[in-house]
Amino acid sequence: MVQSVKVSELVTRANLEVYAGAEFLKQRQITVSDISRPGLELTGYFNYYPHDRIQLFGRTEISFAKKMMPEERLMIFRKMCGEDTPAFIVSRSLPVPPEMLQAAKEANIPILGSKLATTRLSSLLTDYLEGRLAERRSLHGVLVDIYGIGVLITGDSGVGKSETALELVKRGHRLIADDRVEVYEQDEQTLIGEAPAILRHLLEIRGIGIIDVMNLFGAGAVRSDTPIQVVMHLETWTADKNFDRLGNGEETMQIFDVNLPKITIPVKIGRNLAIIIEVAAMNYRAKTMGYDATKTFESNLNQLIQQNTLEDEAAEADQANDSQPNSATETKPDKDGGQA
Repeated sequence: MVQSVKVSELVTRANLEVYAGAEFLKQRQITVSDISRPGLELTGYFNYYPHDRIQLFGRTEISFAKKMMPEERLMIFRKMCGEDTPAFIVSRSLPVPPEMLQAAKEANIPILGSKLATTRLSSLLTDYLEGRLAERRSLHGVLVDIYGIGVLITGDSGVGKSETALELVKRGHRLIADDRVEVYEQDEQTLIGEAPAILRHLLEIRGIGIIDVMNLFGAGAVRSDTPIQVVMHLETWTADKNFDRLGNGEETMQIFDVNLPKITIPVKIGRNLAIIIEVAAMNYRAKTMGYDATKTFESNLNQLIQQNTLEDEAAEADQANDSQPNSATETKPDKDGGQA
């Protein structure tokens, strides 16, 4: 888990302008992803001032500050300058009050600016900081992007995960991480996977060693991160193991608080795992779009059973009718007790 983010990294990522305090960009650290809009603080209310957050000033805050007396503005801005305040950011390229410049200079706090609207800038900053500061877990596996679907390939060491990923890259798909996958929770339903910095774009193939996928196959063969949507577990085939044949199993794998659908694929000599995983990813996407081949098969099977049942009932009815005597041809006794 990343404990902090330097303000200089945020400047680069969000394309911010530096109005003042450029020499303090690498010293100031951001430890929380929340952004503060100090509207109440401008009125003098500091009982619950989040001094450790980035202080974002939009049109509302700057307009309110303009109506204050210069001495009052300077006093308020000095109170906002905490020892752990990362930076002041002004949106919409609005003019920076001179009192803010003075107070920030005294406290060694950078003042940054952006052309973006306040709400959009706040969302951009929050998304970036949440991703950088989120709790991370390291999982053993391979992460690939198949037709835009993040597929986490798991399995025992030596089962063929990396070789399968190499074949998928050759088929036009993209590698995110090999061997170790860093996973963090973007929100309650989304997991993001990426490669550790030391393993980025690298793939280990037994007998060959480490290969640089981007160098060999081009920039289109790799991706820095991707949402993880499905887990495909490679398991060595054994005769006593029952594997799902119809695809109606609902196995899941929990990472953090998110349950991901899990598909177990048996590994056996002669099976092309890359094609199987590719088709499994396509089938998963079809299910998310509302088409389930398993349900189609079950529907066809039920229709066939119903049709056969109706045919059997009709045959039994015909047989029962044939076994009853025909009243038109039945002989009747005469008056003397004999037959007519």
